[in-house]
Amino acid sequence: MECPACGGPVTMEVGPNQPLTASVADALLAADENEEIVVTRNCWACGWNEDRSVSIDSIEITEGEAHTIERATLLDDIMSEATAIDNLAMLEDALAEVRHLRRLETSVSGSADNADGE
Repeated sequence: MECPACGGPVTMEVGPNQPLTASVADALLAADENEEIVVTRNCWACGWNEDRSVSIDSIEITEGEAHTIERATLLDDIMSEATAIDNLAMLEDALAEVRHLRRLETSVSGSADNADGE
């Protein structure tokens, strides 16, 4: 971001109750209803600065589809377990088992499709 006064570099800080490393997006997503977030932009070359306030009037949350949420949670759990495994042979065995289960699922669903006359 460039300074509108001199073209120098501008830093952006979110405050007042946010860590110095907080981004505007992180601060907005962490905010509660009726909370105000102040964003300060500062040019270190010429001293120009600007404060902007954002007020959170209301928060609407849309629940995701239960199946999709459960699937994402399971994938996160699987990835956590897999990344914790240091033994290469164990990882290879796990991959082989997953592929085996997928082949079984494919063959079972394929035979069910054939039973339906496909």
